[in-house]
Amino acid sequence: MGSVLLVLQLIVAIFLVAVILMQRSNGGALSGLGGDSGIGGLLSARGKGNILTRTTAVLATLFFALSMALSIYFSRAEVQPISVVDNAATANSEAPAPQAPSEPAAPAEPEVPVAE
Repeated sequence: MGSVLLVLQLIVAIFLVAVILMQRSNGGALSGLGGDSGIGGLLSARGKGNILTRTTAVLATLFFALSMALSIYFSRAEVQPISVVDNAATANSEAPAPQAPSEPAAPAEPEVPVAE
């Protein structure tokens, strides 16, 4: 179930980025926060937007819903560690501790060629 949700989340994210990049830039991105346009522009017939705006809203809602579903699913599921670091930590805890050698090894003497 978690894999299906992750794949859906990835597909929605890709489509969301594509739809956002296809939209036309208006130039004044933050101009709607103040001035004469304000909230009234959002509620008028012109503020309803076109199909790309509606698609963006639907995809953003799906992305949010899938994010919540994934967080709930993985918080309740008992997931096995899949990280290399997690696997190494569990493997090291089961392995016996290495023992220190009793005597240090003598350094190897260099070999000198003998001239005959």
